[in-house]
Formats: sequence, structure tokens, C-alpha cells
Amino acid sequence: MAESIVVVAAVVLRDGRYLITRRQAGVHLEGYWEFPGGKVHTGETHAEALEREMREELDVPTRTGALVLETTHHYAERSVTLFFYASVLEDEPRPLLGQEMRWVTPEDLPALPFPPADEALIAQLSGSAGR
Repeated sequence: MAESIVVVAAVVLRDGRYLITRRQAGVHLEGYWEFPGGKVHTGETHAEALEREMREELDVPTRTGALVLETTHHYAERSVTLFFYASVLEDEPRPLLGQEMRWVTPEDLPALPFPPADEALIAQLSGSAGR
């Protein structure tokens, strides 16, 4: 049976643009863009996990807000349940792992390669749902 993991991700909107990062070489779905975040560890709340991941990846304190979207996607090797939360950065993000980082408009989102699990969120944020 495929591994099942829970992932949290930050949906950060500032000045009409969303913060995204690019998955690095050597990881699952390398080269795809994503909303920053990561796996929830045993015993962590979603907010604790997301705030930890944002410090580890982008060296930025974050406040986790409302749930934007929950979705599950089944890849061949794993099943991922993603929880996307509206988040507010309390400082400027600084990539610590050498990952690429961008601020993009909602209209730019559909043109970028995102993992299949992010499809519903991209449609929701870009306004392309139901088009």
C-alpha cells in the first residue's frame, strides 16, 4: 500500500501576489512550483508544522490563518492530503535551502508547473475554476 502523508502549505498574498517556491532537484516532483510548507510531524498541530516549515525553509516567522482548501491526491508512490492555509509573514522571506522563490499574480499561476495535487487551489486562486 502507498505511503500516506499529511502536508501543510502557506498561501501568502501580499500586494496582489502569491509567494511560491520551486521544488529542488532530487526530491519528489522536482522542478515544480509550490506553496511553501511541508510534512506534519507526529504530535504537531497544522499551525505548528507550517510555522516550523516556514522558519526552516524561508527563515520567516509566520502567522497561520484560516483553511483555504483541503485536498487529497493519490500519486503512484504515495497519497498526499494537503491543507492550504492563509498565512501572514512577519518579516521578509529568505530562501535557506537554495530554492527559487517568486511572487506571482493570480493570473500567472495557471501557466506555471505545479504538482497535480495543487490543481484545485490554482483554479480557485486564479479564478479559472469552471472556465
